[in-house]
Amino acid sequence: MNIPNLSKRMSLTVATVFCMTAMTSAIAAAEYPEKPITIVVPYSPGGGVDIVTRIVTKAMSDELKHPIIVDNRPGGGTNIGMGYAARAKPDGYTLYMASNTLTTNKALYSNLGFDPAAAFAPIGKIGDASLIVVVTKDAPFKTLGELVKYGKQHSGELSFGTAGTGSSGHMASELLLRKGGFQALHVPYKGGSQAITDLLGGRLSFMAINPLEVISHIKSGALQALAVLNDKPTVLLPELTTAEKAGVHGANATVWWGLVAPTGTPDGAIQKLNGALNNALKKEEIIQSLAKLGATPAGGTPAQFANFLKKDAASMAELVKSANIKVD
Repeated sequence: MNIPNLSKRMSLTVATVFCMTAMTSAIAAAEYPEKPITIVVPYSPGGGVDIVTRIVTKAMSDELKHPIIVDNRPGGGTNIGMGYAARAKPDGYTLYMASNTLTTNKALYSNLGFDPAAAFAPIGKIGDASLIVVVTKDAPFKTLGELVKYGKQHSGELSFGTAGTGSSGHMASELLLRKGGFQALHVPYKGGSQAITDLLGGRLSFMAINPLEVISHIKSGALQALAVLNDKPTVLLPELTTAEKAGVHGANATVWWGLVAPTGTPDGAIQKLNGALNNALKKEEIIQSLAKLGATPAGGTPAQFANFLKKDAASMAELVKSANIKVD
């Protein structure tokens, strides 16, 4: 047997297979997508995450030349929708609209059943917005300082609603309690709109929420905004004081959004989706639509979004531990 010739033939065979695989992947990436794409939103329709999803995916759909269907799967602190998307076939046709719970739920739930960081491949960050604290017009406190003082003097009386356990509003409220030094009962819902309804009805004391979800109620006078949970104002309410100026230091909180896909999704599909997302975020009408919601577009590469997710997960894990937040 001629060993050198056999080795040469094996090398040529391996090279041929490698080239064919690369060509097949390139062809698949060029053809993707070939059918409608579904984006799972883990909240009820009408909330902030749902609104942002529909704004951005309309522009992405135009870029990709295929429809994008929004599939609302609320409940379980977003674990129902997140788990469904994590188990989906990694072919680029089922995506997940990620927000703060993607980086908090691992720390919150001991029996989650999957690791969000390992279950998803980042596509790109959409943007973020500062949260604000709101109360009803008849609340006995008119400033953030008065809310904190009331909470200290009336232990166990206050309650706050959120779009779900681990949501941006939940973690922001927990941070506010920790920095303000008072206690309040957490009441989780399956979406922000449901919590707002109960706040308007006087069944909750306050909410930490994206201003886009309550701006109409603030303008009508049904709700009053106490402060921005940030060290700079929000464009939606430029005159609203910040938590820092109100005397509550370090209570900075934002809601963020981004797209991810089940781990194993072809890189060609990830890159094509990332390109469509970045192009959508550059469109003036999208920038203006997000600005009206108090949101700032982000964009960037999948690697940049992955780095953001890693840092945010570490920060949220520290908050969950230090505040002794327990869910299960």
